[in-house]
Amino acid sequence: MDAMNTTPLWRAVAAEFLGTGLLVAIIVGSGIAAQRLSPSETGLQLLENSTATAFGLAVLILIFQTVSGSHFNPVVTLADRALGAEARPLGIVTYIAAQILGGIGGAVLANLMFAVPTMISSKDRISTGHLLGEVVATAGLLLLIFALVRSGRTALVGPAVGAYIGAAYWFTSSTSFANPAVTIGRIFTDTFAGIAPISAAAYLGAQLVGAAVGVGLVFLFFPPVRKAFA
Repeated sequence: MDAMNTTPLWRAVAAEFLGTGLLVAIIVGSGIAAQRLSPSETGLQLLENSTATAFGLAVLILIFQTVSGSHFNPVVTLADRALGAEARPLGIVTYIAAQILGGIGGAVLANLMFAVPTMISSKDRISTGHLLGEVVATAGLLLLIFALVRSGRTALVGPAVGAYIGAAYWFTSSTSFANPAVTIGRIFTDTFAGIAPISAAAYLGAQLVGAAVGVGLVFLFFPPVRKAFA
């Protein structure tokens, strides 16, 4: 996850903007397609949406992993720093800004592709169970990513994260947003994948809690290797 330090910042930020934008376009676009292809079949719609998201996310991570680290997610960027990455404040701020703007742009792009208006979502998703689901989904995502990184299996991050998010669509009550930039982006579409602003604000809080839990689990199970004195 150290591409932020080995790639020119402008290029890494551009990759985060485009990668996050395409991720949200996949989520929103496949949700719209699912609604149209399988009307009145909510379970089938979710299957179509989760399958496209899982495969699309894995591909995007593989494309941009050596450019920006393929964070596409503010909590991943913050957790990376908390777990010891030598990221400068400017890099962190610009990464997060690019992710959020990319997420909004991705929702707008999906709306345009399917000729639906870009508008604020009215889809309420708040419940205690949904918020707990976001804590679980976010903590699990960070544990997975940094377990692979700290055990030298970085090449597996793309397919593993895609598989995890595909599964978490189904085993969490919230359908696993687990990403503040994606959550904010999905405010801007009143379609299958949309989320109302009030619900989004609650999800953001739950994701931050999940991020703290995830970082704690990484420290617990994958502590940094300490070099012995000669």
